Amino acid sequence: MIPISVVDIPAAAHDLVSDVLRSGMLAQGPKVARLEELAAEMAGARHAMAVNNGTTALVVAIEALQLQPGDEVVTTPFTFVATLNAILEAGATARFADIGDDYNVDVDSLAAAITPSTKVLLPVHLYGQAADMVAISALAESRGLAVVEDAAQSHGATQAGRPVGSWGIGCFSLYGTKNVTTGEGGLVTTNDDAIADRIRVLRNQGMRARYQYEVPGHNYRLTDLAAAVGIPQLERLGEINAVRNRNAAYLTDHLADVTGLTVPPVGADRGHVWHQYTVRIGPDALLSRDAFVEALQAEGVGCGVYYPRPVYDYDCYREHPRVIAGDAPQAERIAREVVSLPVHPKLSEGDLATIVSTVRKVLGC
Repeated sequence: MIPISVVDIPAAAHDLVSDVLRSGMLAQGPKVARLEELAAEMAGARHAMAVNNGTTALVVAIEALQLQPGDEVVTTPFTFVATLNAILEAGATARFADIGDDYNVDVDSLAAAITPSTKVLLPVHLYGQAADMVAISALAESRGLAVVEDAAQSHGATQAGRPVGSWGIGCFSLYGTKNVTTGEGGLVTTNDDAIADRIRVLRNQGMRARYQYEVPGHNYRLTDLAAAVGIPQLERLGEINAVRNRNAAYLTDHLADVTGLTVPPVGADRGHVWHQYTVRIGPDALLSRDAFVEALQAEGVGCGVYYPRPVYDYDCYREHPRVIAGDAPQAERIAREVVSLPVHPKLSEGDLATIVSTVRKVLGC
């Protein structure tokens, strides 16, 4: 089986983990500080704060904006459920806009979803491609709204040469399958000094100094052990993303003419980092999306459906008083068609050729 993802921990991480174990300082320490330096550089931001996972990165980013009961966050319904859960955990109300063909939130739909209760726009940079932050930032500025970026899948992605995580409050995941991983972990980036200060206090039980409590907070700290795993990956992030781009280019070059399959679109001003290579299996394909998935797996090619439904389309959210589904026909349609193919850096030339030949075989091309 060619796997959909592979965890690749560089040898340098083993040495750094050993350093931490020998030091006896396992909690938030110098390795976390180094990880934060690299993350700030990646995002082109003045500040980066490490936390214990990507969901808590979103929670603490929203909490730092000090929203009040009834305040709304407008986001995309085509995302992992952590986006929605974080909004709810932070006490806000979630409202949804539709998406475009690039799988990211549609700016016109985002503008139409804004109400007098809206306080935050929360785009998701899905699959490794930035949302249209030029337009979203202009919209937010014109309406007096804050921006929180869910960049969980987009370490190093850009629009117009500007990194994600620098347009608003950026939130990155370091989960085991991400382009950069610490197993579990997260990062928050910002250029706002006051927001950065509040996040540092919130992640540390609300303490500015030991037993000096300023706000009710959390234990969202990252360990030095986890940071040691992530440091060498961030140091070679450009290399990692370059390989992903080469693999994605190969797949697009060899699959663009397959009947019924739509290769992933890339914006002209976007620097995609290909967390996932996500195609669409349309109604004119030889197989349905689900039959296509089964056929690929039977042939030894791993794949995945990310995501099978809009996040509001589950029983636990349908009647939730702080989930306002709205109308997102494009998201609902795309959710029925998407499937992701392997694009990770450990693929060989033979693996890529096998993926292509298998896709063409099962779709009769």
